[in-house]
Amino acid sequence: MNEFWLWFTTGFQHILDWNGYDHILYVMVLCVLFSIKEWKPLLVLISAFTIGHSLTLAASAFHIITFKQIIIEVLIPITIITTCLSNIYFRNKHGINYQLNYALALFFGFIHGMGFSNILTSLLGKEESILLPLISFNIGLEIGQLCIITFMLLFSIFLIRFTRIKPTVWFTSVSSFVLIIASYLFIQRLNHL
Repeated sequence: MNEFWLWFTTGFQHILDWNGYDHILYVMVLCVLFSIKEWKPLLVLISAFTIGHSLTLAASAFHIITFKQIIIEVLIPITIITTCLSNIYFRNKHGINYQLNYALALFFGFIHGMGFSNILTSLLGKEESILLPLISFNIGLEIGQLCIITFMLLFSIFLIRFTRIKPTVWFTSVSSFVLIIASYLFIQRLNHL
């Protein structure tokens, strides 16, 4: 149980660590369009992201796939930028395109999984069995991700109810703010290539 708890807390702390704020920003813009009443499509969307990053996390941990970390670090802000633009354009013009959102979340999950895998594989070192650390780390990531989603949903409820901000202003503001940060992050990481 101690080994499970060690890897669980490592995954949990990794997703919530402000040094990994790019993952936090992605989860924020992924769920900002949804209200508490839309929890079912949000759950499907988050599940698509989870499946994507869990598969690449496992494939990378078992050395089935490898990628240069700097390339992944450049691709992660692109996932955030694309999601922000999708939020702003599609929600304001056409409403939520669930199929597009699910496909993007799954695909972007693959990229974020490669980002998570670098941390995991560096921590694994010479571990004989990586199955328990992999599962525990991933569960920790998921619980941390649920904390971000819960915070975003509760915060949006508070803002919309008590400040009377319109939902469209809320998600457009968050998506625009995150878009600026992700664009800066992309340029910064591109300079390191």
